[in-house]
Amino acid sequence: MFNVFPLMIIPVIIYVVIAFVFGGADQASMALALDWTVFRIPMVSGPWSLPLGDFLVIVGMFFLFIEQIKAAGSGTATIINHGLSMAVFVVAMALFLLVGKFGTSAFFLLTLMTLMDTVGGFVVTVVAARRDLAVGGEG
Repeated sequence: MFNVFPLMIIPVIIYVVIAFVFGGADQASMALALDWTVFRIPMVSGPWSLPLGDFLVIVGMFFLFIEQIKAAGSGTATIINHGLSMAVFVVAMALFLLVGKFGTSAFFLLTLMTLMDTVGGFVVTVVAARRDLAVGGEG
């Protein structure tokens, strides 16, 4: 079950929840919600703070990394995962293009990550399958 579930849907769902719970009716109010500081760390050079939008991008990068590791397989679950990942990308792209709250840089980067998950997953699976065929054919 873990290999079938597209993990990139998690940061997209988190963004959707933030958009409908904390975001206002338009893009400007959503941008303000994404500027909310998750935490602040005092440093010698000055305080460093992490905005909510940047935190979502970091979460997305973490899940993209896990998805790329999962893509090395060539079984049926991996193929289903790629199809579901493509569906996540299509939904994210539609939200970005059509809904005002989702027209932010943070959501654009999440949408781009869902695209990289889809394309990268197919490429890694094809390369792994070709490698498996090459090894099996040398017998």
